[in-house]
Amino acid sequence: MSPTLALTRELVSRPSVSPDDAGCQALMTARLAALGFTIEPMPFGKVDNFWAIRRGGDGPVLCFAGHTDVVPPGPLEEWHSDPFQPTLRDGLLFGRGTADMKSGLAAMITATEAFVRERPAHAGTIAFLITSDEEGPSVDGTRRVAEVLQARAERIDYCVVAEPSSQRTFGDTVRIGRRGSLSGRLTVHGIQGHVAYPQLADNPVHRFAPALAELTSRTWDQGSEYFDPTTFQVSNLNAGTGAPNVIPGELKARFNLRWCPAQTLEGLQQTVTGILDRHGVPYSLEWFVSGLPFYTPPAELSAAAVSVIAELTGREPELSTGGGTSDGRFIAPLGAQVAEVGVVNDTIHKVNECCRVEDIDLLHRTLLGMLRRLLPVDPPTRTGISESQR
Repeated sequence: MSPTLALTRELVSRPSVSPDDAGCQALMTARLAALGFTIEPMPFGKVDNFWAIRRGGDGPVLCFAGHTDVVPPGPLEEWHSDPFQPTLRDGLLFGRGTADMKSGLAAMITATEAFVRERPAHAGTIAFLITSDEEGPSVDGTRRVAEVLQARAERIDYCVVAEPSSQRTFGDTVRIGRRGSLSGRLTVHGIQGHVAYPQLADNPVHRFAPALAELTSRTWDQGSEYFDPTTFQVSNLNAGTGAPNVIPGELKARFNLRWCPAQTLEGLQQTVTGILDRHGVPYSLEWFVSGLPFYTPPAELSAAAVSVIAELTGREPELSTGGGTSDGRFIAPLGAQVAEVGVVNDTIHKVNECCRVEDIDLLHRTLLGMLRRLLPVDPPTRTGISESQR
C-alpha cells in the first residue's frame, strides 16, 4: 500500500462532518512539523484552521490549500460499507471524503514529504492553508485565514487546491477559476383566502409565475473562453397550507445565480429586482454572496500542472472554470495564481463516494512533479517557466 493511500485511509476513518475536524488536522500538522514546518493554528468560532510554512531559499511561495471537513454521509442503509471505515473494493477506495477531498490532502502531504527528502534545501517556500469549514458556511475558515494573511502582508505566489477537479479520467481537467455564486431568499406576499372566492384573495403563486418564467428563460450572457454562461436556478419553492381549498398567503423561494465575469454583482441584483418590479410582484428579498468569480490566466502554475499530467497520462488537461465554488475564491485576491488539481469528482457528496486507488497515487506524483518544476534550484521568474523547468 502506498503512503498516500495509507494516509487517505487514516483521514477517511475520522468522521469530520463539517465543521468538526475530528483530528485530521492534528495528523497533518504532526507530519508537517517533522519536516520543519512552522505550524500556526488559527481557530475561529467552531472551525479549526491552520497555516503552516517551511521557508527554503529565494523563490516563490507555493501554498497547498484544502479542507478536512466532509458532508454528512446520508442514509447509512444505502452505503455498501460504513462511510467512515475506508474500504477497498475492485480498485476503488470507498468512504465519505475519499474524493472530496481527503485523497487530495494525503497527496499534498506525501508529495511534500517526498520533495523535502529529495531537496531539503529547496528553493522558495512551501505553505499549507487548511480549514474545516469548506463544506459549511465558509465564514470562519479559509476566508478568515486569508484576511489574517492579507493583514500581515503574507505573500502567496502559487496556490494548488487539491479539490476533485477531474471529470471522467484523472487529469482531464485543471480548474483555473470559478464562477461567482449569488443566492436569494425571496418571499412573495399575498392574501390568503378560499379558492372559491379568488376576488377576495391575492394568490402569490400567480403573482410570481410570470416573473419566474422570465427569470428561468432569460439568456444572461454568452460566457467567455474559460467561463460558462451565467445561469439561474430555483433550489426551493413552497407555498400553501396543505389544504386543497385555500389560496396561500405567501410564497417562499430560494434561488441561485452562478455568474461569470461578464456580469457584476450589482447588475445581477438590479436585473432580478427589475423583473420582479416590472411584473408587479409584491416581495421581500434577501441576498447572500458566497463567492465572487475568480480567474487565473494560463501562466506558470497551470503550465506546470498541464505538463506534469501530460507526462504521466499522455493526455493534456482542459483548463476550466466549471463546477461549484471552492476556497480558491478567498486566496486569489491575495495575488496568487490558483489551480485546482485533483481526482475524479463523479461520486462526491453521493452515497458510496469512492476514488480510484490508481488516481490517488497519480495525484501524489502530479503534485510532486509540480513542486519540482515550480521550486527548482534556480527559481522561476513570474513571467514564464525557465528553461530548467522544461
